[in-house]
Amino acid sequence: MARPSVYLNGTLPPCPDPFNAAEWCLGADVPGDRDAFIAVDPDKGVIGTWSFEALRAKVLRAAGALVQAGVQPADRVVLCLGDVPEFPVAYFGAIAAGAVATPLSSQLSTAELDAIIASVAPRVVLGGPRSSLPVAALDAGEPCHVVRCRPDDPALLVFTSGSGGRPKGVLHAHRAFWARQSMHLGWHGIRAGDRVMHAGAFNWTYTLGVGLADTWSVGATAILNAGRRDPEVWSGLAQQMSPSVFAAAPAVYRRILKYGTNLQAWFASLRHAVTAGEALSPVLLDAWGRATGKPLLEALGMSEVSTYVSTPPDRAAEPGVAGWPQPGRHVAVVDDHGVPVDRGGIGGLAVHRDDPGLFLRYWNDAELTARAFAGDWFLTGDLVSMRADGAITYAGRADDQMNVQGYRVDPGEVEVALSLCPGVSACAVRALDVKDGVSVVAGWVVAEPGHELTKDSILADISTRLAAYKCPRELFRVEALPRTANGKLVRRRLSTDGATRL
Repeated sequence: MARPSVYLNGTLPPCPDPFNAAEWCLGADVPGDRDAFIAVDPDKGVIGTWSFEALRAKVLRAAGALVQAGVQPADRVVLCLGDVPEFPVAYFGAIAAGAVATPLSSQLSTAELDAIIASVAPRVVLGGPRSSLPVAALDAGEPCHVVRCRPDDPALLVFTSGSGGRPKGVLHAHRAFWARQSMHLGWHGIRAGDRVMHAGAFNWTYTLGVGLADTWSVGATAILNAGRRDPEVWSGLAQQMSPSVFAAAPAVYRRILKYGTNLQAWFASLRHAVTAGEALSPVLLDAWGRATGKPLLEALGMSEVSTYVSTPPDRAAEPGVAGWPQPGRHVAVVDDHGVPVDRGGIGGLAVHRDDPGLFLRYWNDAELTARAFAGDWFLTGDLVSMRADGAITYAGRADDQMNVQGYRVDPGEVEVALSLCPGVSACAVRALDVKDGVSVVAGWVVAEPGHELTKDSILADISTRLAAYKCPRELFRVEALPRTANGKLVRRRLSTDGATRL
């Protein structure tokens, strides 16, 4: 008899009640004199160190400043501070105060920023052109006590690319931070005493999660680069800081391999490295192993549930295998109706709605929230197959979403902005592979009669509406877009053949 593609990898202990995610993440039981955070500059060396005691004090002062500014539990606090050490202090300070931390990319255009602020109606905006509270106030607040919250109370609102020309908000509960223990066990294996170096910016959710929250919650030391991030700096920083775990997106590993030398010696301190944000190509996995002699562990995830499928530290990575369901995860591969397919068959990767790490809902969009589920399963949009041992093999996307350099981008959002550019009669967008494991956002445009389109003019216009990472890197002019007999756009048939590169 065929075996259905369903995998239940045990359960996590229930989240305590009451529970505040910030208190949990700041290592409440970790000795205060242990190093929590080291900021390092490739040109200047170590430029700052915080102990756990100092970190907790900073966060509680930030929470106090927000309370003094009128922030109450469940209020939104928008964070536009950019890539600076104050970002995580404000982030955890907002959560400690019982508010909903709402981190925004510093790459957002003014139009995108204004639309999000109007949508979330924040009590406070920190940083950026709409700031309502000086950043300096965070360190001048009267320390407050951590607010007691329920596991299902909202704690975090993150925005990711969405269809319809606007980003979608993903609302998470405090329990989602407790559920990150699945990643400790099934992916990065960070433990007390580790030195964890993350290659991401201070304000990236990947950094805030793995590089800081996961690291601090077990009493490990977080190491972040506060200077330039040129490709050649990471090997030197690894040699200088002796990390036991290194975390980055695949693009960073590609650059390290391209520009680094003597990597086995420079990364000698590593127990392993971890990667997420985009699919890990077998070529990159093999090249990293040969160059460093260290394991590279991949995870598959998304904003709605963080990572949930990964290669654990005690298992050898397999080329082409995204990983196995993490401990505590209930995962299935389902058809369009939410019915599990037979093992070995291709279907949609789904996470059970009872997963403690699953988001609460999409912000102000009940219809989108309902469409994301089929019965008891949240549909991730990834096409995969499940082996007999539970291994997940990635087969692409069920929808047209693009995964570009660690960012998930909806082509519909880019197309709306592209269609508004002067002289564009019709347009379409998809990811374009430019080399192994590397893809960029590409656009195909049809010009209005008598209008001469140029790449510079289009990018100058679209950049006023979209963050830089969403803007097309390649543009092609065509006479018509591929459509079905009923006029529906078929993005997979977009081709560079016969198109004119702008």
